[in-house]
Amino acid sequence: MNVRICPHPLSGLIAAPSSKSEAHRLLICAALSDQQTYIHINSTSEDIEATVGCLQALGAEITQSEGVLKVIPIKNAPDTPLLDCRESGSTLRFLLPVASALCEQVSFTGSGRLPERPIGELLTEMEQHGVSSASQKLPLTTEGFLRPGEYKLPGNISSQYITGLLLALPLLEGDSQLTITSPLQSAAYVDITLNVLSRFGVHPKIQRDTQDHLVNCRISGSTLHSPGTVSVDGDWSNAAFFLAAGALCGMVSVTGLDVQSPQGDKRILDLLQSFGAKVEIQREKITVSPAPLHGQEIDIAPIPDLLPVLAAVAANSEGITTFFNGSRLRLKESDRLASTAAMIRSLGGTVQELSDKIVVQGTSLTGGNVDGCHDHRIVMAAAIAALCCTNNVIITGFEAINKSYPHFFKDYKTLGGEVYVL
Repeated sequence: MNVRICPHPLSGLIAAPSSKSEAHRLLICAALSDQQTYIHINSTSEDIEATVGCLQALGAEITQSEGVLKVIPIKNAPDTPLLDCRESGSTLRFLLPVASALCEQVSFTGSGRLPERPIGELLTEMEQHGVSSASQKLPLTTEGFLRPGEYKLPGNISSQYITGLLLALPLLEGDSQLTITSPLQSAAYVDITLNVLSRFGVHPKIQRDTQDHLVNCRISGSTLHSPGTVSVDGDWSNAAFFLAAGALCGMVSVTGLDVQSPQGDKRILDLLQSFGAKVEIQREKITVSPAPLHGQEIDIAPIPDLLPVLAAVAANSEGITTFFNGSRLRLKESDRLASTAAMIRSLGGTVQELSDKIVVQGTSLTGGNVDGCHDHRIVMAAAIAALCCTNNVIITGFEAINKSYPHFFKDYKTLGGEVYVL
């Protein structure tokens, strides 16, 4: 399905959706803990539904009512479960080791671009610890139980591999050590995992490098203890779209965001200020207002999910913005270096795509037709970029937003956006 956007400034107040990253981890820990957990959440998504479905297939009981997910933990996992991860990379990479800690044989499937996304390094390391698989791509079936021991993973492929092991190793009888063999990218996502584990009583002994990134941790087999009731923080990754809108064309305020959150995408505030936008942090809300914007250089490796929306800001900033260290973005729901560059070009902007970077020249955007590339973040970024176009914008495949932020366009309209389903 397609939408037409008529450029109109956004302004007003909305609540941040619940953090998808934190919700995945809370659900998994709740399903593995000693007693039931109530998770307060103000929004879900297709990715969260994928994790819920897989945990139910493993034997957890999960029900939702009035913004609360009730999780009754797994008591007896089935012998040969089938886990459909849909299009969720987090679901697949987190549950590969977790399910193998619980079941001797597990089948995994998925859809969209997920079968193309890498999992080989994780499967290879699992094979060294009792788990084999005839394939390194979906669909696949694992054989054997995961065993404790010495684990080594690169830090420059996917932090999700590391999270999967951090969630699984406490389930094993015995001590394990996890060593990161190369500089850890997207380190904040690992910190989210450690934060959630601590809320369930698991405290690995960790060693960090000079940049405060995890390099080594020791994990003993232990029981996860439910805190009873937990709340999911606001999502900085998705709130970033409307904070960016405030920088471009109107005063936008977002509630429900914690500036002390371990989420790395809270850097959106610093980056918008570096572009020149006005940012006001109050206890109950964060407000961003427009001001003259200018280009900058941005290392996108720690914050890959912010590239599309930051590119929209860059296209409306004076001068050149370079986004570098972006090679891993080619392995997302779309090739995000290519799809982000294509989005800017489709709207009349100027951008150069290189092997691991894109360079955006600030200019006036005219509008046009944007291919959403079945990528939720491209669709939402195009909607924000449309605010400053001189003509209407048509975005194809807008339903991709259901992956992470199903009510994005509802919030967009609440702030004054003009959106029409075609």
